Amino acid sequence: MSQSTSSQQWSTKKDFKFSTGPWNLHSGADPFGPTVRPERSFLEKLKTFKELGFDYVQFHDDDAVPDEFSAVEREKKAKEVKKLLDDHGLKAEIFAPRHWEHAHGVDGPVTSNSAADRKWAIERGKRAIDVGRVLGSERFVWWPAREGTYVRESKDAVTSFERMLEFVDTMLEYDKNIRILGEMKPNEPMDLMYLPTTGHFLALAYKSRDPKRVGVLIESAHAILAGLDPSDEFAYALFHQKLWGVHLNDQNGLKYDQDKTFGAVDLRRAFNQVDVLVRHGYGKDGSVVGLDVKAMRTQPAEKAFLHLKHSKEIFLDLVDLAHSIDRAAWKGYVEARDYEGLERFIVKNLMGK
Repeated sequence: MSQSTSSQQWSTKKDFKFSTGPWNLHSGADPFGPTVRPERSFLEKLKTFKELGFDYVQFHDDDAVPDEFSAVEREKKAKEVKKLLDDHGLKAEIFAPRHWEHAHGVDGPVTSNSAADRKWAIERGKRAIDVGRVLGSERFVWWPAREGTYVRESKDAVTSFERMLEFVDTMLEYDKNIRILGEMKPNEPMDLMYLPTTGHFLALAYKSRDPKRVGVLIESAHAILAGLDPSDEFAYALFHQKLWGVHLNDQNGLKYDQDKTFGAVDLRRAFNQVDVLVRHGYGKDGSVVGLDVKAMRTQPAEKAFLHLKHSKEIFLDLVDLAHSIDRAAWKGYVEARDYEGLERFIVKNLMGK
């Protein structure tokens, strides 16, 4: 993707395709309480996604095929899911191995001190690739959820980084068509996670056996939890031509991962994310705008889809603003180094004035 900011490179609304995952239409359970809404069937979710104008669905391996299925059953089930997607006019965007909910993953299976855990991590990664291949996706997202420590002395960090690289290389070797998108996060569920930011993973990417097939998917909240600005993280990955996916949401400060409606907390921060994507032609190469947002626990079932609808609407409203804002006036404030004026200019535009 060209890094030019010329008008020919700018994305327009038609360049943006949207995705979300089955977990984003959920029953409202959280660590402090049970479900508050009935669970939707997979078919209901697909119907809702299509009605809301989504183009793609995000998958963990077991979102498509339950763990207990054998290899033969797995392929059959994955084909059934692929047909359901086709029937609803949807495609699979990404697939990801769910490494963090199994007993083998309790200490981060890729960096575990247990050889049996590490072997399971490799097998689970290959399983996810097998499922993704049938679903028609080549985008392998790796969120290393428990690859870190609660106690720093429990693992050797250099060895852990070597094991993470070995995992990436093994996946690349297993399927020559996949691309690996690292989705980095600094904490939660682990206290301190290895490779906590985009930059860390990109450094690992260049040591892999095929760097051109390793990039990143950046989630807004994960950048915020690291004390970073998501738009700058997007820009850094664009600079490397490795921003292959985004998960947009919002976040109230350095807390747990909240997955709030995009733009609901900090509209200016949301605008800057959209603006950098628009100005650098994101989406023109097939990259997708993923929404990873969850309905508030307070929402009744009949309204527990509005977080998706509103996130998509806010994104597109901000695309309009990115195209309509007076760039000459913006440039004038910059050239005059009138940053107070620039700040007021941006805020007025966000207020529709």
